[in-house]
Amino acid sequence: MRNLSRNALLPASFLAACVLSTQAFTQEVDLAGKDVQWAWTSQEVSQAGTGFWPQYRGPKGDGVAHESCDPAIQWSESKNIAWRTDLPGKAWSSPVVWGEKIWLTNATGDGLSMSVVAIDRKTGKVLVDRVIFSNQETQKDYHQFNSYGSPTAVCDSQRVYITFGAYGTAALNALDGSVIWERRDLACNHYRGAGASPILYGNLLIFSMDGFDFQYLIALDKNTGKTLWKKDRTIEYGTDDGDWKKAYSTAHVIEVDGKQQIVSPAAKAVIAYEPATGQELWKVRYDEHSSAIRPLFDGKHLYISSGFSKAKLLSISPVGTGDITSSNVLWQATRAIGCKPSPVFLGGKICSLEDRGVLTAMDPTNGEIVWQKRLGGDFSSSPVVAKDRIYCFDEQGKGHVVNAQGEVLAENTLDAGCLASPAIVGNDLIVRTRTSLYCIRTSE
Repeated sequence: MRNLSRNALLPASFLAACVLSTQAFTQEVDLAGKDVQWAWTSQEVSQAGTGFWPQYRGPKGDGVAHESCDPAIQWSESKNIAWRTDLPGKAWSSPVVWGEKIWLTNATGDGLSMSVVAIDRKTGKVLVDRVIFSNQETQKDYHQFNSYGSPTAVCDSQRVYITFGAYGTAALNALDGSVIWERRDLACNHYRGAGASPILYGNLLIFSMDGFDFQYLIALDKNTGKTLWKKDRTIEYGTDDGDWKKAYSTAHVIEVDGKQQIVSPAAKAVIAYEPATGQELWKVRYDEHSSAIRPLFDGKHLYISSGFSKAKLLSISPVGTGDITSSNVLWQATRAIGCKPSPVFLGGKICSLEDRGVLTAMDPTNGEIVWQKRLGGDFSSSPVVAKDRIYCFDEQGKGHVVNAQGEVLAENTLDAGCLASPAIVGNDLIVRTRTSLYCIRTSE
């Protein structure tokens, strides 16, 4: 077991937060008019126009672009690049888009400066580059695949919501990136770095903090930053080693029998929560840890990739209460399942991108393999889908385009590889590499 005091972050606000107990009070969740994914009104989505990729994994959180989107199939540094904007620092957060603005979080390599960047979608011009949090010291032993700016922002028509995990969470004015409220008192020794992105549900801003020492899901009032509820994980980890208690997954809201659930993968289990209170509804256990995916839901079945060390893809019936592991896991697949990339639907199949470059399409009814394609490379970025094509970006600089039958349509190369996941708005493919942000667009 590692020495927590050696690795812990030390601001006084952290230490004060360590004494907080689990909070679960019934809240009035304001869903008025939130008829798009329980997070946005139809009016504000209409105002965003084609520029609507407001959260990690897109409009519905599943990596699938709007049916009208038709991004380029081929590109290079000299072909179909509308613009390229270089980004200093080291941050793996994915781009989100609202209207004509692309939002990113950023950080210096040492994590002493954490910022937000807004870029004009048409031109690539930097509109906002504002430091949000400055740190006197940071945790040094994060994983080589992580950064100090990995969680992706979520936005609405008025605000952009960002988190850097325990270093700070804030709501920003969508006009200029100025801070509306901030929190720097949420305790968590991430140890390998933060990764979970926030989501919106009505007036709630929800995200997980699964670290070496503390593991919980929290809901803040998006208007004020006040804690509405905080729920500690009820998981038997079977060890005192905090490495087996960490996770990086982004929660997902689903509706089952007319009621919403917040589904949040963690180490060793995925748990569903009641949105108004944080009360635990059901749990499914697994052996893996460090889950990094966002759940996938087809309206009836939930699909979860369990994480490290060897991921499984689970099909779950998200009904009932308590521990439903024995009764509600419909099938599990173990061959070529991604640990870091999230699964996605493509042509009526579930596609899992394994970290070492094997793309597998499976029958969603039983998990049987329909086709496999070895792309090669190493993958952390989650794939996205448009026009029955899947776009997969590796860490070496290649972007692979594959159709729903498993045929590779193109293999394209940029100067640097991706750990962030791309966004698709209109016919624009917005890609963040290790060094730059690109707008890939078919030339007229």
